[in-house]
Amino acid sequence: MSTDGFMRSMPFILRWEGGFVDHPADPGGATNKGVTQAVYDRWRRRQGLAPRSVRQLEEGEMNAIYRQGYWVPPRCDLLPVDLDLVQFDTAVNMGPGRAVKFLQHAVGAVPDGDFGENTRKAVERADGGAVARYCDRRERFYHAIVANKPSQKVFLKGWMNRLNALRGAAGLPGFESVGAVVDFGDADYIARVPEDESGDPLLD
Repeated sequence: MSTDGFMRSMPFILRWEGGFVDHPADPGGATNKGVTQAVYDRWRRRQGLAPRSVRQLEEGEMNAIYRQGYWVPPRCDLLPVDLDLVQFDTAVNMGPGRAVKFLQHAVGAVPDGDFGENTRKAVERADGGAVARYCDRRERFYHAIVANKPSQKVFLKGWMNRLNALRGAAGLPGFESVGAVVDFGDADYIARVPEDESGDPLLD
């Protein structure tokens, strides 16, 4: 397990999150460096601070939000190198709850969304194919989103570019040269998948 995995993983995350965007087809709404306005508002309220535009997001706030919201909840700190990056990136793009279920599927644990002792043991027993299985499931999920909601097709190329770059960053063979140039696809940035998991395909 890596003790500095968060800081090691952040450059990949920020490389794909881009700057401020507010695409009309993105259910996440206004987003800056991957932090949505809703997430920023909730975080500032918990700090006793007044809400403000996510355009004004500061670096220290950004790191705190990523660590508290997307690194710690899906227990990236308990995962081996490469799998921790995949888990973190999925939590950012799809939500921590989905990330835990994707992980559980990949390591052969019951996909209940609860990272407990059984999941921890399954991670310890997992073979070297866990990262590939995780990424393959994420790919199927993206295609299921588009099948269920065709308006999201504008984001598919960017999602796949990011995923294939993640595969390369995680050491999967055949993807080493992918992502040398960031390509956000047809929407000019990578949309976040809405965090509402009701009716999610491929999760159970």
